[in-house]
Amino acid sequence: MSDRKTDYGTVILHGLFAAGLGVAFVTGLRIATEAPDRQWLNLLDAVLPRENVWVPHMQAALVLVALSTAYAVYLFRSGFSARVRLDQARLRGLLGKGQVRLRALNAVLTWALFATVTALLVSGGLLYFGLFAGYGVARVHWVATWALLVLIALHVAAHAGLGGLAQLLRIVRPARLAPPPPPLDPAELLAMLAEQSARQPWEAARDEMHAPEARLQPEHPAEQQPEHSSEQPWPEHPLRRRPRGATLQANPLVVAVAIAITGVSLLVAGDRLAVDGLTVHRIASSDTPLLDGDTSDRVWRNIQPFTLVTHHGDNFDGKGEARIQIRAVHDGTWAYFLFTWDDPTRSLKHLPLIKEADGWRLLHNGFENGDERDFNEDKFSVLLTRADVTIAGDRTFHAGPQPLADKPATMTGRGLHYTIGDIGAVDVWLWKATSGGPAGWMDDGHFGPPLPPTPQQESHLSPYRGGYAPDPGNANYADNFVAGAAADRTIVPRRLPRDPEATRAAMGDLHLDPDTGESAGARWYMTEAESLAYSAALDANLPVGSVIPGVILSGEFSGDRGDVRCAARWASGRWSLEVARRLDTGSPVDVALASGVFMRVAAFDHSQIRHTRHVRPIRLEVE
Repeated sequence: MSDRKTDYGTVILHGLFAAGLGVAFVTGLRIATEAPDRQWLNLLDAVLPRENVWVPHMQAALVLVALSTAYAVYLFRSGFSARVRLDQARLRGLLGKGQVRLRALNAVLTWALFATVTALLVSGGLLYFGLFAGYGVARVHWVATWALLVLIALHVAAHAGLGGLAQLLRIVRPARLAPPPPPLDPAELLAMLAEQSARQPWEAARDEMHAPEARLQPEHPAEQQPEHSSEQPWPEHPLRRRPRGATLQANPLVVAVAIAITGVSLLVAGDRLAVDGLTVHRIASSDTPLLDGDTSDRVWRNIQPFTLVTHHGDNFDGKGEARIQIRAVHDGTWAYFLFTWDDPTRSLKHLPLIKEADGWRLLHNGFENGDERDFNEDKFSVLLTRADVTIAGDRTFHAGPQPLADKPATMTGRGLHYTIGDIGAVDVWLWKATSGGPAGWMDDGHFGPPLPPTPQQESHLSPYRGGYAPDPGNANYADNFVAGAAADRTIVPRRLPRDPEATRAAMGDLHLDPDTGESAGARWYMTEAESLAYSAALDANLPVGSVIPGVILSGEFSGDRGDVRCAARWASGRWSLEVARRLDTGSPVDVALASGVFMRVAAFDHSQIRHTRHVRPIRLEVE
């Protein structure tokens, strides 16, 4: 086996790129387990990381940006660009045979690798910065990930075909970098040709006059003085001319690394300086908006919204993305927010019940695992934290089917929300289109350290929720069935309509297709006044095929859980949600609204847990 080697620059850059790509790949797969229809990735759970997923993924992406830049510069500076040059001769080689075809194919594969890496880095950057990010960009990122693995395998196979194992082992056998040939200077070439033409008469005369003595001349006759001072010296041979000036030849690898580090440093600095900021404008108390879900208040019309695209959710016309706009004001005591987002359907059907011949059944698709994807209400969440971290996901969300070894595995195969380290309270507001929202409240909760599981959670009768808990107090809504009831069997409703016809009319046009939204004015809940406790006599009056709401509203929110008031409207494929909360509630599980607080938002389209997301947090600036 021949001891083939490769220049040390190529060896170093290839090794670092393989390491960076490995980190990006495994962390990216763990992140992808949270995307819809990718639970199959949990088959790799044993080899995927469990902690610190988002931060290493972003760091690996920066390393790959630096290495890609460095390799491009290195090829140019070292004179090795001919390795990958796609000229006509190389392309014609694709039609050749043997080594010629393999070399041509390898050059094409190299350019395909360049293009795929570029697609990965650009799409990842767009997703990170939220620029034009959405379903299409996320799809490009996903496809490019697997295309890169295929191309790498083909690249290795091509090299194996060129020289077998010896060719492959070259990448781990560094050698010194041979200096590149000097670049061709056209002016210098013309001068050399002119001098050569001028020499020809002198050389001919010398051959005629001194032919017998020519064999006795020293090896370098140009260094000898002519016999007669009147004669001109023989012109110097052009190949022996000294350069006109010395040129500093910097090491190509050092130059490439310096340029790459400089570029990535500027990128990181720009990221730190270009914080996504939301200004909470100061207004007079007389200008506060009316909480009715109407966006026409004068105060909202005078504010430029902060806009971002969230992605990786479920539904939303199959794209899983929502464009969200945010406006914010305060009067010194209360803060007011207007959130608007795209949603093709007004989804209010939250786990309705239908009467069949053998009894009442729950309409659902995934509820038994805590992952209802069809019969769930539209929702919107807001997260607030004081933690000054760019990627808060590694501090509040932990991917994998069992992030905590001493706690129950998730029933969904997805991760858990809980906090690690000393990051303080993480405030979470959750608006629901049917449960509580119509009565004017957002459910106020928080993320904290992992909670002890309940007996039902230990037995997998209900999903373990990690560190999520509602704030102290009570809500005004409840399911119209016993919590933990088997979703695949008949159940007994808690309450039945007092007036079945009135309840049926309140639900509007009845469509049981989850992708069909509710008609204007429809509502899918019953109040206590509109319902009666279940009895067999009442049940007998309802025919088979009857549908009743799955939510009961009773009373009001109380305690810290009722700190956030709201009102919402849906029109023309868009939700508008107005929210009000005191700047500082005084609750230890709430986050006071002040400059430096970070916000995240998410939208749900008739989905229980599969919400959209964005990577960079939004920093509040309170005037």
